[in-house]
Amino acid sequence: MRFLTAIPVYNEEKYVQSVIDCVKNFSDDILVVNDGSRDASSSMAREQGAIVIDHPTNFGYGRALRTAFAYAADNAYDVMVTLDADKQHPPRYIPAFLNYISDFDIVSGSRYLAPQPENTPAPPERQRINRVITGIVNGCTGYRLTDSFCGFKAYSVVALKSLDLREDGYAMPLELWIQAAAHGLKVREIPVSLIYLDAQRSFGHELDNADKRLAYYREVIDREIQRVCVEQPTSLAACAGGTNAICDTTEE
Repeated sequence: MRFLTAIPVYNEEKYVQSVIDCVKNFSDDILVVNDGSRDASSSMAREQGAIVIDHPTNFGYGRALRTAFAYAADNAYDVMVTLDADKQHPPRYIPAFLNYISDFDIVSGSRYLAPQPENTPAPPERQRINRVITGIVNGCTGYRLTDSFCGFKAYSVVALKSLDLREDGYAMPLELWIQAAAHGLKVREIPVSLIYLDAQRSFGHELDNADKRLAYYREVIDREIQRVCVEQPTSLAACAGGTNAICDTTEE
């Protein structure tokens, strides 16, 4: 199995070197997608021996992941592991993801599936939004996720090729779950640590407002369900009863 570890990066010079150093213990091929960083993140990643793709400006988290997906497909990798560059995702979990991916299309980390020794408290607002949105995703897809946002994942590259992902921002994982269900992809969650080193980290502009962030996430889910229902009308449970009828029942 040939696999790539991909790390989206935006202004992470504080952590990127140490993260790559740790990843090297578990992965030979490391891709950094530098999403328009204004600091030294890109040069630091190159110094550590990572493959680096530079975006000319900050397109967004979703776009950075899509760039990584395309690179993995174009370079004939079997599996891609993704993790964040802010030290929230301990690379020592990488072998666990690889252990399960041969039987699944997506292996997704969950910070809420089982307590881990190094867990830190989650910011209450983020935990609440994650709980609400995860409930909505489960109601629409039939999955039984406990953490719909965790960026620590392993993907079958063949399975990724079946998806048509378009979202550039932080809600891209939600678009992914809707499409994964529509295509019948097999998903497994595994426990990972819950680590917040910077609870005040910005989402950018108006998304720092929790209500606006929640509305944005719901809008992306609803838009993606509508698109799927047009293109594959029998492939998703939400298509049968309408998006609001299913999704609204999962609110707190």
